[in-house]
Amino acid sequence: MRLSQYAKQMNVSYKTAFRWWRAGRLDAYQLDTGTIIVRDPLPETLSPKGIALYARVSTQGQKADLDRQVERLKTYAASRGYQVTKIVQEIASGMNDTRPKLLKLLTDPQIGKIVVEHRDRLTRFGFVYIEQLFAMQGRSLEVMFPTDTKYDLVDDFIAVITSMASRIYGRRHSKERAEKIKQCVEQVMKQEDVP
Repeated sequence: MRLSQYAKQMNVSYKTAFRWWRAGRLDAYQLDTGTIIVRDPLPETLSPKGIALYARVSTQGQKADLDRQVERLKTYAASRGYQVTKIVQEIASGMNDTRPKLLKLLTDPQIGKIVVEHRDRLTRFGFVYIEQLFAMQGRSLEVMFPTDTKYDLVDDFIAVITSMASRIYGRRHSKERAEKIKQCVEQVMKQEDVP
């Protein structure tokens, strides 16, 4: 609904509703035309409540890593007081966009939050798109260890380089070579920031 309609419904002035929007207190967005649209809250019965933990590794040889990842996610969820309703484990490449368990989890309307250890455990690319779609549905993604890198583009670039390096040089040396490339890219990005 438009911000003016929302203000009438809440029995406040338009200026008050506008201040709320500017302060980030409203679930709203602005169209290119300048119109502010306030999202209708989901009815309590339709509101997704479940919390899911999602763990992924790339190969069958990393099964032990998958189990440890799940344990870290369980510990994290318990420390936050989350009531976990679903735990999903998958062995598939992060570059593969046809992972059936992830697709089923993303489309489950009962899941309100998905917790992952790192962004790349969910997907190598498009994390921000999924996060935005979830936000529009009143759902969220939570990452245990957010990335330290300042730019998302650098993270995506590093994911591609790591994947390519592992194919060219083998898994043993791919992380070392990707780390060197990451340092070079970050150094160039820092130089670009300097006026």
